[in-house]
Amino acid sequence: MRNEKRMERILGYSLVAPALLLILAIAIWPVIQSFYYSLFDYRLNDPRKSSIHLNYSLDLEGYLQNYPFLQSALKQELATAEGTVKETLAEVEQKLTDMDAAIRKDEQVAKQYDQVNEALDNFETPSEEVKIAELDEQTAKQLISTVDSAVQTLKQIHQDGGLKQPDKVVGLAEGLTGVVIEPNFVGLKHYKDNFSDPRLWKALWNTTFFTVVSVAVELVLGLAIALLINKAFFGRGLVRATILVPWAIPTAVSALMWKFLYDGQNGIVAKYFENIGLVDRMGDLLTTEAGAMFAVIFADVWKTTPYMALLLLAGLQTIPSSLYEAASIDGATKWQQFVKVTLPLLKSSILVALLFRTLDAFRVFDLIFVLTGGGPANSTETISILAYKVMFSQTNFGNGSALAVIVFICVAIISMIYIKWLGKDLLSDSASAKR
Repeated sequence: MRNEKRMERILGYSLVAPALLLILAIAIWPVIQSFYYSLFDYRLNDPRKSSIHLNYSLDLEGYLQNYPFLQSALKQELATAEGTVKETLAEVEQKLTDMDAAIRKDEQVAKQYDQVNEALDNFETPSEEVKIAELDEQTAKQLISTVDSAVQTLKQIHQDGGLKQPDKVVGLAEGLTGVVIEPNFVGLKHYKDNFSDPRLWKALWNTTFFTVVSVAVELVLGLAIALLINKAFFGRGLVRATILVPWAIPTAVSALMWKFLYDGQNGIVAKYFENIGLVDRMGDLLTTEAGAMFAVIFADVWKTTPYMALLLLAGLQTIPSSLYEAASIDGATKWQQFVKVTLPLLKSSILVALLFRTLDAFRVFDLIFVLTGGGPANSTETISILAYKVMFSQTNFGNGSALAVIVFICVAIISMIYIKWLGKDLLSDSASAKR
């Protein structure tokens, strides 16, 4: 008996395994990858942080484009310098020479050093694999310290008027300050910085407010429309098709359309809202915080209410008409039928519709990005728009990935809450059916 149950369990897991692997590949793996990137200070606009570095490295191309010429310039300065200045310059030159020798002690680094030097002598660009050499931490920190000390010393000599070619010497020395590529692993620093950043909390508040208000309004209107088009009347098919038109329009197109309708000078909707007193001036819709939030919510309600109505209509059509007939015979009014029959039997459909729409609204991006761009003054900036700006506008992939993970966590929490409610509802329905 135990062996049979064990075999059934193994068979069940084997049947589910392909689906789990597919979910892992499509849904979980990108999140894991984003979390990995969020552990690094990964910035495409900074050559030293444009890739992930776990160890210290040396940009040999940048080093050899400055070091030999700096040594030559120091020799020229030493030829004309006197007294203390000459001693100081000689000391700087010796430290740099010793540092260069320390770098070349490693055989692999020395090999790459010669290859890059030869390529530069031939006016060729060295390959990425050759020009970046891995250094041990001690040598790298010593090189950074030596270069920083040399720069400060040469600047001081320049201020004292002891250099004949100050711009050349100091410039070449400063050119060595960025040749060491340090590890950009920062751990959970991005998460710590984000959760202490008022902009993130403002974006989360905007996202939550937009989600709660828009989904609540869409639920009420969608239920009313679903009840209406569920009735049998002449032209019902045409009405159903017409109602779905706003949802069928691509979001970017509808957002651009509403942007013209909200225009402060020529927008028809803005003019109507001004006439009926919803706004003081036409321009308030897109130039004030309250007006911009109202504008994006109104546009979202217009577009996605048909989707909510479609989901609820599918639930309404599963309710047997005999239940309404029985309630009518018992003397129930239309309102009582709605409260006692329709809502209880529609509960699962409502939860499913709310789950889909809440997740969709919380991840809203294209509607607000096209309509307001997150403005004015970040008043409509959602968490998804903030992540986009940080990742692509600022090319800060590390912090942007951290924000993407935060979005995933928020969506996962919302999903678990809804699924828990939905599961309880389905279990209670199943228990009722068995009785």
